[in-house]
Amino acid sequence: MTIELRRIDADEWDRWHRTLDWAFGGLPQSVEERELWRGLVSLDRCLGAFDGGEVVGTYGELSLGMSVPGGAVVETAGATMVSVAGTHRRRGLLRRMMRRSLEAAWERGDVLSALTAAEAPIYGRFGYGVAAHSLAATVPKHRVVVGTPPPGTDDVRLTVSTPADALERCEKLYAELVTRRPGALERRPGWERLALLDPPAERHGASEMRCVLAEREGELVGYARYALRVEWERSVPGGPVLVRSLDAVDPAGYAALLRYLLGLDLTDRVELMGRPVDDPLVHLLSDIRVSDLQLRDRLYLRPLDVGAALAARRYAADIDVVLSVADANCPWNEGRWRLSGGPGGAVCARTDDPAELELDVRALSAAYLGGTSLGALAGAGLVGEARPGALATAAAAFGHPLAPWLPHGF
Repeated sequence: MTIELRRIDADEWDRWHRTLDWAFGGLPQSVEERELWRGLVSLDRCLGAFDGGEVVGTYGELSLGMSVPGGAVVETAGATMVSVAGTHRRRGLLRRMMRRSLEAAWERGDVLSALTAAEAPIYGRFGYGVAAHSLAATVPKHRVVVGTPPPGTDDVRLTVSTPADALERCEKLYAELVTRRPGALERRPGWERLALLDPPAERHGASEMRCVLAEREGELVGYARYALRVEWERSVPGGPVLVRSLDAVDPAGYAALLRYLLGLDLTDRVELMGRPVDDPLVHLLSDIRVSDLQLRDRLYLRPLDVGAALAARRYAADIDVVLSVADANCPWNEGRWRLSGGPGGAVCARTDDPAELELDVRALSAAYLGGTSLGALAGAGLVGEARPGALATAAAAFGHPLAPWLPHGF
């Protein structure tokens, strides 16, 4: 039977989502989480693969705004809820869904497409590159301290609140931080509920979430949301402080929050996940060696419109280079593009001039936010230099002072 690929109707959502649940292990999301995502995703961006009346494939999409180097926030299609039933593998369903959705997003005017991958090898073949990594750390509290607190740390006042009571102030601070780091997502209406998501069924023995606020002279300079899981062994308490988010606008606020988390009673370690690779904790903790730092892939990205994407960001140095881009999944991106610009802005347009750098869109995707050097990609054979000197100039221009970071998943 021919498998039909089409947008889903409202009355098909539950059936569509159940197929997704089974693809991700068979355990349904909590009611709270399912209602959150149902409110954020648009049905006109959701695809279903139907074999007769059976849903055998799913693809969802979110309308996002992502920060790029220079501080602009660009329209981004957030791919999510992607699955193919085990009974219908090797039939090209994923490729069909991805290509149709990429083309539809491009026609809508989205500049980028982004996702977080449950399995790393899948999305490179659709032109996605790892544009941002993340850091995880497990810090043993009794062996590590904040080594050299920045000036003003002792002047920061800490208070504990519920996430709901502190939400408005924390979201205002988060919005201030979005344009500082490439890869950050602005939280559009409805997304603030993500910060409060804490279903009891998914705590796995941890406490409810709490929020500690860092203030200076009444102004909020940072916050951390966390939970505790106290584990007793032979009357000795232990267990982790589970840090859900940690944001601050200055070094002293960050250090005060980190010191607070390391000092909580009845626990023996602080667990942080999804942090930027250049997180201040790398320099503040007294012993990195015992803090079990782990680097992980985080944000997968690809341009839907190469010209618009390259023109949307700013560059660390002046650049004037012709890029020859290969893109098997979005053929409208194929060809040569002249990128000219610098710290003040850029333009990018098609050209017949000879190529100076040659690369696949996957390599361009990895370098786009400034987290991966074009020079490193060239060392792996993923960027070719057709004009001597073009690589060094372009690599310097594509850089950014801060590592790109996706603060939360989607």
